[in-house]
Amino acid sequence: MGKVLIIGAGGVGTVVAHKVAQNPDVFTEIILASRTKSKCDVIAADVLKRYGVVIKTAQVDADIVPELVKLFNDHKPELVINVALPYQDLTIMDACLEAGVNYMDTANYEPKDEAHFEYSWQWAYKEKFEKAGLTAILGCGFDPGVTSIYTAYAAKHHFDEIHYLDIVDCNAGDHHKAFATNFNPEINIREVSQRGKYWENGEWVETEPHEIHQTLNYPEIGPKESYVIYHEELESLVKNFPTIKRARFWMTFGQEYLTHLRVIQNIGMARIDEVDYNGQKIVPIQFLKAVLPNPGDLGENYTGWTSIGCRIKGLKDGKEVTYYVYNNCSHEAAYKETGTQGVSYTTGVPAMIGAMMFLKGLWKKPGVYNVEEFNPDPFMEQLNIQGLPWVELHNVDLEL
Repeated sequence: MGKVLIIGAGGVGTVVAHKVAQNPDVFTEIILASRTKSKCDVIAADVLKRYGVVIKTAQVDADIVPELVKLFNDHKPELVINVALPYQDLTIMDACLEAGVNYMDTANYEPKDEAHFEYSWQWAYKEKFEKAGLTAILGCGFDPGVTSIYTAYAAKHHFDEIHYLDIVDCNAGDHHKAFATNFNPEINIREVSQRGKYWENGEWVETEPHEIHQTLNYPEIGPKESYVIYHEELESLVKNFPTIKRARFWMTFGQEYLTHLRVIQNIGMARIDEVDYNGQKIVPIQFLKAVLPNPGDLGENYTGWTSIGCRIKGLKDGKEVTYYVYNNCSHEAAYKETGTQGVSYTTGVPAMIGAMMFLKGLWKKPGVYNVEEFNPDPFMEQLNIQGLPWVELHNVDLEL
């Protein structure tokens, strides 16, 4: 049906490669590219061994637009699946425009030298993609991604008006390391250590990091302390569903994780600016990344589950109703299938499904779009087929 080019050979890129290979009726040709081609070769060899599917590999520096354009022109994919670093979103989008290729990612652009998370930079490309007749799909991981599609599905089928939205993200897994991040430490630590922010009554309310927290119960897992942090899908959801009065994002952290995080911040290792060390410029958080466990290698001994969902309150037929839709994902099952842990799996599977939606013509229109702006139904159907089945609970206590 179509050719895709995946950029990024970390944990998420590994999952995307495996999942597209599992759907050869849709993905007829696959190219995997990264700054380090040897990583792509390892993934391609594993995919060939498991499924008998050939993945071509290539080297590219995604910071350099001419390199990307040459890669795209050499292979002529219908869609680029960007699972590289969020710093590189704009260079990849620029290259897609120049080469005439459609675009999809799993996380919003963020500048390398500032922990700033918003969609404005990418939304600014809307007219360029419209004029080029190309589609750009933003934020098609789990959160953002599936959580946004859950919200769109709820709005379509279960609510006339959504008033309160709480996205809840629990990782109840154990990687058996003293401290590790589940994806790139540069991105992960910036994200969870920033000031909190949520939407209420038409404006953003800022909080100190981890200031708002409470115990929430997660299905099949139990009670976990959960903290309000800012997450990018809130920005697009309150824009696309204007009846929302309050929208928050909650994430679980263990006390040991928070203690390590506080020490890392207090000793300056979370800094994203350059420091001079023996006449050499280094960025502390990049050095930290080099000494922490590689997130892509955590899967082998990872046990437990993730649980991510949306708890929603609003009106249907004039009555107040509640709705909770979620997925629980096993780290062990994710590793058995793809050689990665559950956090990579829950991000990579939706990216593949989004690409499938595009190639089938279901999510295809010129411009720049967040996933909740498309029809959620075929995507929700594929979640059940591709390894992330969802559960609905109606009129339950949301605890929030």
